Amino acid sequence: MALLEIENLSVNYGGVQAVRGLSLRVEEGEVVTLIGANGAGKTTTLRAVSRMVRPREGRLSFAGRDITRTAPDEVVRLGVAQSPEGRQVLARQSVQDNLELGGYTRKSAADVRADISRMYERFPRLGERRNQLAGTLSGGEQQMLAIARALMSRPRLLLLDEPSLGLAPIIVREIFSIIRELNDDGTTILLVEQNARLAMGQSHRTYVLEAGALTLEGESAAMLNDERVLHAYLGG
Repeated sequence: MALLEIENLSVNYGGVQAVRGLSLRVEEGEVVTLIGANGAGKTTTLRAVSRMVRPREGRLSFAGRDITRTAPDEVVRLGVAQSPEGRQVLARQSVQDNLELGGYTRKSAADVRADISRMYERFPRLGERRNQLAGTLSGGEQQMLAIARALMSRPRLLLLDEPSLGLAPIIVREIFSIIRELNDDGTTILLVEQNARLAMGQSHRTYVLEAGALTLEGESAAMLNDERVLHAYLGG
C-alpha cells in the first residue's frame, strides 16, 4: 500500500480545469518529483493533497485512509505538511514564532520546544536568528524556515513546492542537501521543482504533467535520458 495515492484527480478553478484525471502514488520512503511547465497543475496537485483546494472528481488516500474530504488541519494531524511556493513565512513574526505555529497541532508544549531546538540544530542559521523577524531573512533563510516550520508537525509526508525558486545556485545546493538528509532520515517527500535536472537527480521516481494531465512517469534515473524529457525540460 502506497503512503499517498491519488486516483483520477480533477480540480477546477472557476471554469478552468487545472488538473484532469491525474493518478499517481508515493511509496513510503520515496522522493517523488512532479515536473512540468508553468500552469501544468503541479502546485494545484499539492494543494489538493493538503486539502487547500477541493477536488471536483477523484480520490485522495493517505496511509490507507480516504482524505478526499478531510479538513486541512486534520490532514496535518494525520501526517501531511506542506512547504508552499514562495515560502509564505509570517513576515512580521519572529523565526521562533513561525516554528511555534508549525507545531500548532501538537499537544505537548514540551515536545514542541524540544523539536524547535532540533530545528535550530538542523538549521543553525535559524538558531542564530531565532528572534529576528522572518521578513528580514534572506531568501534562502526563509526557505529553510518554511521547511522547518512544516517539519514541526512531524509529517510522514512532506510536500515541497518550488524550494529553489529565486535562490542563488549555492543556496539551492544547500537546500537540496537538506532535502536529501530529510529523506535519509525517513521523511517521504513529494517535490515540485523548476530545476528538473536537479530534482530528478535526487528523486526515486518522476511524473510529468502537461496542461493538468499526466503524460510521462517512471524511474527518475531512466527519465533523465528520455529524449522527450531531455528536449522539453532538461535543455537537451
